[in-house]
Parts: sequence; C-alpha cells; structure tokens
Amino acid sequence: MRRIYDPESLLEAELLIGVLASEGVRVHLVGRDLVGAVGELPPQGLLGLAVADEQADHARALIAAYNGAQPLVGDEPQTFPGTLIC
Repeated sequence: MRRIYDPESLLEAELLIGVLASEGVRVHLVGRDLVGAVGELPPQGLLGLAVADEQADHARALIAAYNGAQPLVGDEPQTFPGTLIC
C-alpha cells in the first residue's frame, strides 16, 4: 500500500473514499483512530489515504480531477448568484 493523499479533515477523507470507491479503488484511511486525539497530537499529517501500489496512479488522477472540478455554468440557482448550493 502507498499513501497517496493527506486530506485536511475527516470529512474530506470520507468524501474522497467515496469518490475512489465508486471507481473501483480500494482505499485505507490511515489515522482514522487518531482524530479523537487532536488535542494531544499535532493536527497536520494525521490522516492519509492509502491504496494498493498498482492503483496509486489512477487514484491520484481521480483526486486531482475532483480537486480541480468547477461548477457548471448556469448550475446556480437564481436566488444565490455566484454561489454553488449543494
């Protein structure tokens, strides 16, 4: 297994796990059990996404595509122009 990405939060980690799993990539979340100890441990670098070596390049490409995604033009409601409502 190879650590390929360090998410900023548990929420981002779970979201990316779902994205990768939907594409058939098996993911292990490193540090999940350490999140409760944030008051005791430095918050940076606790979480990491790890995948099998042969899936690492594909997983990195999926994460890069997700991080680079932009909302579609006209996909915004009229009542909140300039704001993407999920």
